[in-house]
Amino acid sequence: MSLPLNVRVEKYEGPLDLLLDLIRKQQIDIRDIPIASITAQYLEYMARASALDMELGAEFVYMAATLIHIKSRMLLPRDPELAEIIGEEDPRQELVDKLLEHERFKNAAEMLQQKRMIEESVWSNPQIRAFETEEDNPGLAVTLFDLVKTFQDVVERVKQRPLYEVSGEDVNVPQMILHLKRLLENAKRDEALSVLELFERQRSRAAMICLLLAILELVKMQAIVLVQKEAFGEIAIRRHKRFDEVFASEQTVTDTEKDYH
Repeated sequence: MSLPLNVRVEKYEGPLDLLLDLIRKQQIDIRDIPIASITAQYLEYMARASALDMELGAEFVYMAATLIHIKSRMLLPRDPELAEIIGEEDPRQELVDKLLEHERFKNAAEMLQQKRMIEESVWSNPQIRAFETEEDNPGLAVTLFDLVKTFQDVVERVKQRPLYEVSGEDVNVPQMILHLKRLLENAKRDEALSVLELFERQRSRAAMICLLLAILELVKMQAIVLVQKEAFGEIAIRRHKRFDEVFASEQTVTDTEKDYH
């Protein structure tokens, strides 16, 4: 394939970033992806990148195979009798779920980046912290950016070692919230759990993303507090004084399940 000398192919962190960009640029409903069109554009991007000697990871090739597989499944005629027994399954659903999860993480990261840029441009009196209580300042402004930085550091670190992507593992944010709840309940009242260790225990990148989103959700609910023993030190989580109140109702997890459905 011959390409003009002035052709520039944008680089992406991973295949989900590429797919999200294609979807956003064309203002496509992420829950109703025109799989044939998106697959063609995805393969075109890979061909252009290859022609420019851009190195694409194995995950890009795997996603290409996944898209082609989904496309072929959608082209197959459906058996109406079988559909009545087991229901009609959309071959795109698993991909849609992954894209929605990835999009939430990206939006959270972009929001935090914008907030950091704003805060870096605003001067504030450091002595005001002496008058703040935990209720006034649950630690959000100080450590959320450090949390995302910790997540990014762990992601970079695990690129150097294999991650065990467990086949059939169905991890989501509500489940991770309940997992963190159990860990904190089993810990001592004021014991802090290392965020770095929590990330490193996860067996897949999807689980790591769900853990980050779960922590952000629990901070927003004021169920947990992000803490550092010293400036630029390791981040940990511990119970907020409203922890029991937040989880007193099952509605807490139910609402989260609706948000991440």
